[in-house]
Amino acid sequence: MTLENTQVSGNARLVVGQVVSTKMDKTIVVRIERKVKHPLYKKYVRRFTKMYAHDPENTCCIGDIVKIQEGRPLSKLKCWRLIEVVKRQEQ
Repeated sequence: MTLENTQVSGNARLVVGQVVSTKMDKTIVVRIERKVKHPLYKKYVRRFTKMYAHDPENTCCIGDIVKIQEGRPLSKLKCWRLIEVVKRQEQ
């Protein structure tokens, strides 16, 4: 899945990614994909980053496509907030 997934809104970044874990209370893990050009072979390679986001109502499920926004630190690893669920995973 390829998404153009980064926007800047004021000072806060908006990112679109896929939920990979909902095991924590009020927290989701979002996988962000980006493409990087290999320095030697000049081929584009997919790289992934996992970010922890705050989901206050526990509304997300694994596989959902979500939009998250950067904010103040909420815990040691969590400094992103859920803005909206772009697409629900079909069960």
